[in-house]
Amino acid sequence: MMDFKRIETNRLLLKGLSPQDMTILFENYPKEEIKSILGHQSEEAYQKEAFKYQNGYSSYNRSFLLFLMEYKASGKIIGRCGLHNWNTDHARAEIGYFMEDESFKQKGLMSEAVEAIVDYGFKILNLNRIEALVADYNTASLRLLEKNGFVQEGVLRNHYLVNEVFEDSLMFAKLREEHLVQEEK
Repeated sequence: MMDFKRIETNRLLLKGLSPQDMTILFENYPKEEIKSILGHQSEEAYQKEAFKYQNGYSSYNRSFLLFLMEYKASGKIIGRCGLHNWNTDHARAEIGYFMEDESFKQKGLMSEAVEAIVDYGFKILNLNRIEALVADYNTASLRLLEKNGFVQEGVLRNHYLVNEVFEDSLMFAKLREEHLVQEEK
């Protein structure tokens, strides 16, 4: 079995994978086992991951740390939350998250994961800045970032191509100093 980096919260076990871990996984495990380990609930989800692997996960000074969200009560992988576009030279990364299982939405689980991963990013990875990019209509994500102390810094115009239409992204960030002050309260 893989040697995951682990973070435990009240209800979740967050199991972290680096680009090197993902390479080991794809080079040594059969497809069905990979799907099970990563919690893919569809062939499409597996194919997206395989495409990322085949095209290279990290480059020059960028990496990621992906955490699988395991619901402790069932042992089921319910989503992902992690740091990507991790620029090691500048001590910053972008947080991303996705709830794989719809039945676990609106239960505070993603906020629990984000809080733990932000803390890990600042304290263990020694990040100075964690960024988030969100569509202006993604109200759940906007609430999640606000709840976790992220500050909106601006708008990236025509930033993402979604269904053949360019959409803006709202840029949020949280700094290590803000996180430490927030913790003291």
